[in-house]
Amino acid sequence: MENSWLVWAHNSVDYGIIGILVLMSVVSLWMFIERLMFFGAVRTNEYETKEELELDLGNNVSTIATIGSNAPYVGLLGTVLGIMITFYTLGDVGAVDPKKIMTGLALALKATAMGLVVAIPAIVFYNILLRKMERILTLWEIDIHKKQG
Repeated sequence: MENSWLVWAHNSVDYGIIGILVLMSVVSLWMFIERLMFFGAVRTNEYETKEELELDLGNNVSTIATIGSNAPYVGLLGTVLGIMITFYTLGDVGAVDPKKIMTGLALALKATAMGLVVAIPAIVFYNILLRKMERILTLWEIDIHKKQG
């Protein structure tokens, strides 16, 4: 009974946390591609106010930033849970086996690494989109000044 709980807990950390991080990665990439496609097709002359353009440009950008800033924490949660399971297993067995400790800790750290693998590209995506938004807004302002002048 006790051993099956440990297997369930280990699998939950391994597949649950990594699964959430994979989902976050896919969502981030999908939103980045969607925004790039939208930015390429946007017609600044169709917007009368800068605020309307900003609203349309900003869709999903904050979600990418949220994924980028929270992915390391999700990975860290997986690491903490993995380490807790490793220590519980060692305490339950009552013997200290360095091989089991190192294997358990290495598996736990995998979650942190995956969190960083998700976060770094998401933050890069976010920064690229912010720069493209600034550029489009500046082009809109230039167009407005040309129409007025």
